[in-house]
Parts: sequence; C-alpha cells; structure tokens
Amino acid sequence: MNTSELQNIKQRYSIVGNCDALNRALDVALQVAPTDLSVLIVGESGVGKEIIPRLIHDRSPRKRGEYFAINCGSIPEGTIDSELFGHEKGSFTGAIGEREGYFGIANKGTLFLDEVGELPLATQARLLRVLETGEYLRVGGQKVMKTDVRIVAATNVNMHKAISEGRFREDLYYRLNTIPIQMPPLRDRGEDILLLFRLFAMLMAEKYRLPKITLTEEAQQIMLKYKWPGNVRQLKNITEQMSILSERREVTAQDLQKFIPQDQESTQLAKIDNGGSTSYENEREILYKILYELRGNVSDLRRDMNNLRKQLDATSQPAVMTGDTQMPAIYRQADETRIPQTPSVQDAVAEEIREPETLNLSDMGRQMVEKALKRNGGNRKKAAAELGISDRTLYRRIRQYGLE
Repeated sequence: MNTSELQNIKQRYSIVGNCDALNRALDVALQVAPTDLSVLIVGESGVGKEIIPRLIHDRSPRKRGEYFAINCGSIPEGTIDSELFGHEKGSFTGAIGEREGYFGIANKGTLFLDEVGELPLATQARLLRVLETGEYLRVGGQKVMKTDVRIVAATNVNMHKAISEGRFREDLYYRLNTIPIQMPPLRDRGEDILLLFRLFAMLMAEKYRLPKITLTEEAQQIMLKYKWPGNVRQLKNITEQMSILSERREVTAQDLQKFIPQDQESTQLAKIDNGGSTSYENEREILYKILYELRGNVSDLRRDMNNLRKQLDATSQPAVMTGDTQMPAIYRQADETRIPQTPSVQDAVAEEIREPETLNLSDMGRQMVEKALKRNGGNRKKAAAELGISDRTLYRRIRQYGLE
C-alpha cells in the first residue's frame, strides 16, 4: 500500500500516528478486507481496536450490508445467546415474542465481536457452529437457521493462557484467528503520543472555546516515558482534564505530574503470562515447615509417654506386704495364689495414647488437613486459611488423602 493511500485511510477514519506497527496493522486490514476470512484483532484495552473492523467492513463487498459492534463482555451470560442468536416465544421467562438476534439481522453483513474472550463456553460452541456451517438455532427453537455473516473479533486477553485454563475453546480460537492483526500499545508508538495529545487538546479547545494547552519540553519527555496502561483512552482523558483544570495553558513537568498517576512503572491492564502456569513452591514450603514442626511435637509426646509408661509400670509392680498392709490393686491374694485382675485406669490411658513407632510426612499431612476441616466445620476456605495454603492446594490435598 502506497503512502498516499495510507494517509487517505487515516484521514477518513481519524487515525493519528505514523509508527510502523500501526501502519502494518492498517495494511493487513486493507489486504484482508475484500475476502470473507475471519479476523482476530489482538491488543490491550484502549488501543483503538474498534477502528479496524469498521475499516474492513467499509472496504469489503459487504459494505452495503449491516454492521454491528457487540461488546461480549457487557452482555450478561444468561441473555447473550438470545442477543446473538435470537429466541423463540416462551423459551424463557420474559420471552413474550420472537427475537431475531444479531446473526439473523446482520445476514450478508459484518459482526464485530469485541472482548470475544469473555464469551461463555456454551456460547463459544454455538459460535463455532456458525463459523463452520453458517447454521444456528434460536434459544428454545428447533428449526435450523441459516446466515451469511462475516466475523471480526477482538480481545485484550492472553488467548493461549485462556485456552490452557479451559476458559476458551482452542478450535474456536484457530477458527477466529485466520488473519491475526496486532494493535500496538501506546507506549510503543513513540512520537505518536505527542501527535495524539495535540489532536485531543485542539478538539477540547474548539468544543469549549478555550485556549489550547501545550507542553513544555520537559513535560513532553514525561509523556514519552510514561507507560500509559490505559493507552489512547487514558491519554485522551488526561488531556481533557488538563484542558479544563490546568491554570496555565503551557503545561510544565510539575503541572503534568498532578494529572499522571504516580505508578508509572505499570504497563498493560491485561497482563500476559508467558509461562501459563502457577507456582506452588511457597505453599509447599509452608506446608512442609508445619509438618516438620508437627513431627517434632509428636517426638516430644512419644518421649513423655515413654516416661509416663515407665512410672506406671514401676508403681504397678507386685510387692510383699506385711501386717495389715493391703496388696496392690492389680493383684489379689486368694488361697496363696496371685490372680491378675483388670488393668488399672492408668494402664488403659497409657495404651490409648501410645503413638505408632513411625509417622511419615504423608500421615502428618492427612492428620493436619482432617483436624483443620473438623475445627472449621468442613469449611474448606477457613481450613485453608488456618493451614496457610490456598483453597486450590487444600482441595488437591483432600483428593490426595481421599477425604472427599
């Protein structure tokens, strides 16, 4: 795509910026627009992903058809199937009539599914069927409906992590991701930050008839170094705040610090985890520490019991008595023959509390979990807090020890 055509596109859609990553995203969108291939736009919240599907629709053979932008994250889970696919009369409480749904209304057009990563799994299965066959069922319906809709989706989450955690279908991801488009975060766009600031400042000045604000050189450097976790949306909000609240029309570095949040080291709002796994090292270390301490307590208890047992054995030994002194209770003299009687209460107690000779970590871990659950009335959350581990780790231990 030549430079003049690219500039015309930017002017038509009010796109400001000249960074290579932004130009590449626009170039891919223009190339894929004449086709019917599915497109997945990936980027952080606030980078301007909504521009791409509009551009694709307007440059496609479907430009005379309907275009709908749907925020999947803002529709309640209980009604999203009805919104997308429609419903039959009486299919659920409040369904007083039939509803067409976006897939029916947008036939021969384009649907932009923003925040597609927030779709419930059941809805993902329905969407996959539409993408593969063009067929769907209304909620509560039996008749197979047909539609010819192009899907452009967008997300700000790490889709590979969502797949590994079972929150998103892998087959649907590859179906949507036929053509990926990556929108760059604002912090990677360099001088585009200052261009966007000038645009927003000019729009505010024209709208409210105010003198336009500008930045000193030091203030510009702060703008360029800031991480912009909210991307273009955040820059627009801060510019509007300064246009109204700043006493001076030339904003200095000191003035700018009043409007930019102090946590300047923060990056994107949707954190991307390359590993996709969770570490339980700290929890295991805490559990092992507790088990070793418990083992020490058991050893002390065993030693005390041995000493007590020796004392009980010594006091219960038969002795020769003279005069009117009675024999020990454990024996009785009858016809000059000693007959063993029932063991004393002390012996019974000693036998009851006698510990096994060996006790491994698994035994101690099971006892700890059992006691914690018993003390908390079976409440796993409270038991986990008492043990100093997470709910997930406690659940794994319960399964391991067969305590379910």
